[in-house]
Amino acid sequence: MTAKTRRRAAVIPALVVSFGAGVATGWILREKGPPLPAGSNLVGLKLDAEAPAEDPRMSERPVPTTGGAMISAGPPPEAAAALAALQQRDLRMPIDGVNVEILKGSFDEHRSGSGGHVHDAADILAPRNTPIHAVENGTIAKLFVSKAGGNTIYQFDPTGQFCYYYAHLERYADGVHEGQAVARGDVIGYVGTSGNAPPLVPHVHFAVYELGPERHWWQGRAIDPYLVFRH
Repeated sequence: MTAKTRRRAAVIPALVVSFGAGVATGWILREKGPPLPAGSNLVGLKLDAEAPAEDPRMSERPVPTTGGAMISAGPPPEAAAALAALQQRDLRMPIDGVNVEILKGSFDEHRSGSGGHVHDAADILAPRNTPIHAVENGTIAKLFVSKAGGNTIYQFDPTGQFCYYYAHLERYADGVHEGQAVARGDVIGYVGTSGNAPPLVPHVHFAVYELGPERHWWQGRAIDPYLVFRH
């Protein structure tokens, strides 16, 4: 076997391994959702609404959250600068007419499920098909459908430092696409129950992440939306 033939023989297995890893990663993201962001001690929303008693899912309550709120004194030092930067931007609520105080209380709640996890987000209840607005100017980084989040949108801010995550959408707004520039207040989707949301509890699961240097749309440090909007 010549040296050229040996090199070709070595390349083929590497390509096969790379392709297999890509397929596996895509399946994991769609079935399990994006990896959980690096946690923080920020606080969040307390949802009072539950699924109706006749709904057998009520005892599980995958959304809204299941545990008691664990209220912390404030953000950890490593997240304080990011929170301060966001508070200066005057972000708008993704749903019109929502009082910021309803977002308080569940960011650090533990959720049931496989192993459990911290919520790291705010659930905003609204009638099905209520418009969801971009909270600030930015770019649609990713439209993604997963088993947990259903129809989701990842929006980057203009600097690429932060990502805004909207999940359980009924549908996307007409014409919304990856790479699209959006302005604060633009309608980007509609409230629904896609993914693992209870069918009788339409809402938008909204999260804010501080991105890492790699600017991965699925990975970042979670920041409590309640603290972002309350200033």
